[in-house]
Amino acid sequence: MDNPELIPLALMAVAALCGGAVIYVLVLPFLSGERQVEKRVQGVTENKAGRSQRRNQADVANNRRKQVADTLKELEQRQKAKEKLTLRLRLEQAGLDITPSTFWIGSAVCGVVSGVVAFVLSPHWELYLYPMIIAVAGLGLPRWLLAQLTKRRQAKFLAEFANSIDIIVRGVKSGLPLNDCLGIISREAPSPIREEFVEIVEQQRVGVPLADCFERMMKRTPLAEVKFFAIVIGIQQQAGGNLSEALGNLSGVLRDRKRMQMKVKAMSAEAKASAMVLGALPFVVMAMVYLSTPAYIALLWTTKWGQFLTLAAGVWMSCGLLVMKKMINFKF
Repeated sequence: MDNPELIPLALMAVAALCGGAVIYVLVLPFLSGERQVEKRVQGVTENKAGRSQRRNQADVANNRRKQVADTLKELEQRQKAKEKLTLRLRLEQAGLDITPSTFWIGSAVCGVVSGVVAFVLSPHWELYLYPMIIAVAGLGLPRWLLAQLTKRRQAKFLAEFANSIDIIVRGVKSGLPLNDCLGIISREAPSPIREEFVEIVEQQRVGVPLADCFERMMKRTPLAEVKFFAIVIGIQQQAGGNLSEALGNLSGVLRDRKRMQMKVKAMSAEAKASAMVLGALPFVVMAMVYLSTPAYIALLWTTKWGQFLTLAAGVWMSCGLLVMKKMINFKF
C-alpha cells in the first residue's frame, strides 16, 4: 500500500465496484421480474378498487330503482283497493260543499219542474212521456252538471299546479322545509289548489302522515299530474335525494304536457267544429221547418209512425255523435 502506483489502481477498482453495484441495483428488478410483479399487483389492486366502486354504484342504482318500483306498486295497489266512487266523493271532486241528501233533493226538484214544464208546453203528448222526462231530468241532468263542474275544476287545478310546484322548488332551495312550502301554497295559491293544500296542511296538524294526505288528495283530484307529485314526494321521503331538482323536473314535465294538450286541441279544433255543425244540423233544420210549416213537421210526434221514425233517427244520431266524439278526442 506504500507504493504510490497502486493507489490509482485501488481507486479505479473501488469505482468499478461501486458502478457495478449501482448497475446491479438498477438492472436487477428488470432481470428478475420484480418490476413486472409490482405493476401486475398494482393493476390488480386498481381493478379490484374500480370494480368495487362500480359495484357499489350499481347497488345504489338498483336499490333506488327497487324503491321506485315498490312505491309505484304500492300506489297501484292502493288505487285498486280503494272504495267505490261514492256520491260524497263526487261532490268533493266537483268542489261542492253540500251533502248527498241535498243533492238528491235538488235532483228530485229538477225532475218535477222539468215534468211540469213539459206538461204545460205540450199537454197533448202521451202520458208515458212525462215520467220519462222526469226520470231523465231528475237523474241524468244533475249528474251531467256534476261531471261538468268536476271537469272545469280539474282544468283550473291543472292550469296553476305547475306554478304551485315551482313555489315548493324555490322554497326548498331557499332552505324552507316542505311543510312551510305547503303552507305558503295554502295561503297564496288560487282556487281550487288553495282548498286542496289547505286540507293537506290541516291534516298534517292533526298528525296524519304526509303519504296519507296525498292519497286523499288523489281521491279528491284524480289526475295523473297529482299522482306524479305524490310519487315524487313519497320517494323523496323514503329514499332521500334532491327534492328541489325532482320537483323542478316534474314542473317541466307538467308544462310540456300542457303545451302538448294545447297543441292537440288546436289541431283538432277543425274536426270538432265540423262535428258540432253536423250534430246541430238536423235540429236546426227541424226548427226551421217547424217555424215555417208546423203542421208538416208535427207528424213526427203526433203519429205512431212519426214517433217511431223520430226515435230511430235519435238513436242513429246518438251513435253518429258518439263515433265522432271518439274520433276527435285524444288521450295525452
